[in-house]
Amino acid sequence: DTAGQERYRSLTTSFFRDAMGFLLVFDLTNETSFLNVRNWISEIQSNAYSENVDMILIGNKCDLDTERIITKARALEFARQTQVEYIETSALQNVNVAESVELLLDLVMNRLEENENFSTKKNIHLPKRTSEQINSGLIGNNIKKRKDLSFCCNY
Repeated sequence: DTAGQERYRSLTTSFFRDAMGFLLVFDLTNETSFLNVRNWISEIQSNAYSENVDMILIGNKCDLDTERIITKARALEFARQTQVEYIETSALQNVNVAESVELLLDLVMNRLEENENFSTKKNIHLPKRTSEQINSGLIGNNIKKRKDLSFCCNY
């Protein structure tokens, strides 16, 4: 996590080579943050080990509805155009944080299972979750205040 800082740009490309999946997190209250995602996708496509790495676009700070600049419709359209999954999260309220990581892991594992060179036990079946299920609340948390959390993330 370089938080998009330019001074770490050269370091990030070396990590791209071995990564199998990417979480592209932007701030729903910050236009520049959203616009920078396109650059990160280009960097990933240029430097990743494979042309078909898994990516999930994550709009963070979904709890700040009154400060929101990037609409859900706009983010979903961008995700559709770039062929990536889209999830909205709130790191502060721990909404869909774990679910977004789990979805990325599912995507990577499912891709590996489909690869004929991947050797694993055939009795492992991963659940087929989608970003739509997570965003609609079928999986994960509903947005609500969580007074039991005194820190940003629950890891």
